[in-house]
Amino acid sequence: MDNKERLINYVKTHSFLKSDKPIFRLSSGKMSNVYFDLRLTTLSPEGQYLIGNLLYDMIQKLGLKPKAVGGLTMGADPVASATAYCSYLKGNPIEAFVIRKEPKTHGRGLQIEGNVKEGDDVIIVDDVLTTGGSTIKAINIAKEAGLNVLAVIVVLDRCEQNGKENVEKLGYPVYSILTIKDFQGQ
Repeated sequence: MDNKERLINYVKTHSFLKSDKPIFRLSSGKMSNVYFDLRLTTLSPEGQYLIGNLLYDMIQKLGLKPKAVGGLTMGADPVASATAYCSYLKGNPIEAFVIRKEPKTHGRGLQIEGNVKEGDDVIIVDDVLTTGGSTIKAINIAKEAGLNVLAVIVVLDRCEQNGKENVEKLGYPVYSILTIKDFQGQ
């Protein structure tokens, strides 16, 4: 079984919830009969191993050369950290960064934490893509800080509410490790 199949099985076992009725409220406010509590995967040792390797491999296959990967806290944090750790183990370190929802009110007052600076090439990552709202917010904050966004990679695209299309309208390619189609019929 390859890492993608392992990740699908892990998500099915630990993070995938389904009901006959739409009982799960999504961040968009829409009700759904399917919910992915992906933090139960992204914060687990096996989930981080699988996600870090799959995302790193995707970056390599796409020929992207980011200095760093990151996104809006909290969904993106374990994804970025897993990718950074995996990249180091593979001898090609990629930094991780975190985008706060609001700038810090003390210290240096930063909204972006990590080893990135104006002009750096980055990839925005997230755990789940539905409407694209948090991803778009991350892109806009990264651009305001002078970062050059190369692409967006998400662990799971729900393939609804035009999330991918909403991000692509801004001119950024969107890639996903998994889609909701990997869980249909479950």
